[in-house]
Amino acid sequence: MAFVKEQFSVSERQACKLFAVDRSTYRYEPRPDRNAQLRGEMMALARQKPRYGYRRLHAILTRRGWAMSVMRLYRLYSEEGLAVRRLKRKRLSRPAASRALHVRQNQEWALDFVADTIGTGRGIRVLTIVDAFTRECLELEVDSSLSSRRVTRTLERIIEQRGTPEVIRCDNGPVLTSRHILGWCEEKKINLVHIQPGKPMQNGHVESFNGRFRDAQQLKTSAMNG
Repeated sequence: MAFVKEQFSVSERQACKLFAVDRSTYRYEPRPDRNAQLRGEMMALARQKPRYGYRRLHAILTRRGWAMSVMRLYRLYSEEGLAVRRLKRKRLSRPAASRALHVRQNQEWALDFVADTIGTGRGIRVLTIVDAFTRECLELEVDSSLSSRRVTRTLERIIEQRGTPEVIRCDNGPVLTSRHILGWCEEKKINLVHIQPGKPMQNGHVESFNGRFRDAQQLKTSAMNG
């Protein structure tokens, strides 16, 4: 359009009329994307936590100081193709969970759940918490079900006795990826590390403990039945 104006010395009105373009459209200058920084932060977090929905991402970003509504984040979440059906959505690769050299207690705690059945046939769950440096079992919390709030109450009880961990490592179960757990870790300034799906040995300390724990339970049951 500008080339036509300069080459043939026609006015803006005549050039727009020639190309059937509205003058307001020709003069329009797009505004800068005010969501660029938020979009970048959201995508970086989504790559780290690809199984999190927009509400969980909103909870974390809000605690990090971002002021936005859930629907604003949902719009950006949809624009980036993160809200479409699982088989078609944009794939986000998650890097392997980092493994630091453990040199002191409370540097990292490892969490996991163990399922079992009692003599009446009722199922139970056991929350196991292990210090990755001392290999000490910090707690065995047992119940028929363990909610996210029950998990944080257990962790707070341990923290009162021995201090706050720098890192908590766990898998991607619904309890350990809940908004309550995410918000609690942000509030306590604890780095919550989720291992890659299908890679249990990235949390090898607690997996090793759970194996010995199951063996001990089986030996005890065999002795009682024998």
